[in-house]
Amino acid sequence: MTRISTNPAFFKKAFPVIFLIAFSIAHSFSESVDVKGEKYNLTISYNKFSLPGDAVFVRVNLETSDKYLKDSPVATSGKIQIFEGDTELFESTSFDAGSAKDLGHADFYRISESSVSVDVDVEQTDVKEKKSFRRKKQKNLVQPLQTKKETILAGIPLSSYFKTGEHTIIVTLKPFGDTKRQITLPLMINNKEFVKETIQLDAKNTSIRTNDSDERWRQIKKLNGILGTTNYDAVYDLGPYDAPTPATRRTSFFADRRIYAYNNGKSATSLHYGIDYGIKEGSEVRACAAGKVVLAETRITTGWSVVIEHLPGLYSLYYHNSVLKVNVGDIVKKGDLIAYSGKTGLATGAHLHWEMRLNMEAVSPDFFLGDFTFDTHSESR
Repeated sequence: MTRISTNPAFFKKAFPVIFLIAFSIAHSFSESVDVKGEKYNLTISYNKFSLPGDAVFVRVNLETSDKYLKDSPVATSGKIQIFEGDTELFESTSFDAGSAKDLGHADFYRISESSVSVDVDVEQTDVKEKKSFRRKKQKNLVQPLQTKKETILAGIPLSSYFKTGEHTIIVTLKPFGDTKRQITLPLMINNKEFVKETIQLDAKNTSIRTNDSDERWRQIKKLNGILGTTNYDAVYDLGPYDAPTPATRRTSFFADRRIYAYNNGKSATSLHYGIDYGIKEGSEVRACAAGKVVLAETRITTGWSVVIEHLPGLYSLYYHNSVLKVNVGDIVKKGDLIAYSGKTGLATGAHLHWEMRLNMEAVSPDFFLGDFTFDTHSESR
């Protein structure tokens, strides 16, 4: 692929190292907040520090022993919202959330539910209660304390153009169907630099890039319809995910600011939505995580393409393949062979384009290589 970089020459070489350091730092600052109440307790986990082009996920573990809530057929519901500004502003009693600009929002979905029996600790009660407990125990009237647990999750994509600085997450919940409550969480978006590049296109690729046919627009509409679908029962893999290839050579990065230079002298700006791996044609392409294949076909721009659904609103995309090994409706596991790489569609050479979409928005695939749902250390799994 021919490139004319507007960045210093060393930047391309140093970028993978810089990016990996930034990636590690962003994922090391997960935060947990415990909220105790009379009817229920909850623990909120989220990534307090993030980068433009990443995402913010909020996980809530809830627990109740309240005799009414634990038997309630109503599940916990709620949403998260992101606003620009310091958290103290949003905690002010005079603040009107309706007047602030919502920079992103998403509904929670349930990823687990359980009921457990807990033995009553007699020593934690007073003398009168102990005597009553012993009388009931002798008559076999004592029942283990029933505790209901729920775990919910929500994620919001952060545009690569997202403004850096202090932000606030507002978590709105109705725990087990109880009264609505709001919790504010601080969020810091740190700075990140993106590559700028110009890509020279030959006649073939210029024709593909400027294709305005009804068929191409039909394909775009179909893909957007898939990516815009949020199936709240589609909980296949909570991560961490794997890269779809063991290759480490990247020929393009996420959110590169591109200029396509056409062979007719014209040009157009664009944003690169994924990562390009420089691998030879016929290399194995494997599913980054468990999920359901929702698209497997050839497209004018992206060639032989695969799209997999992993979580509600979360999809992985694999472009420019030479051969597909899956069909729509297939359930795949992480690491399953789904295609062989190629150079179909708009491509100046053999490579794999790997992309992640959350609620339609492109998110850095590297973000999902970490414990982005805070699942590996959770007791609720």
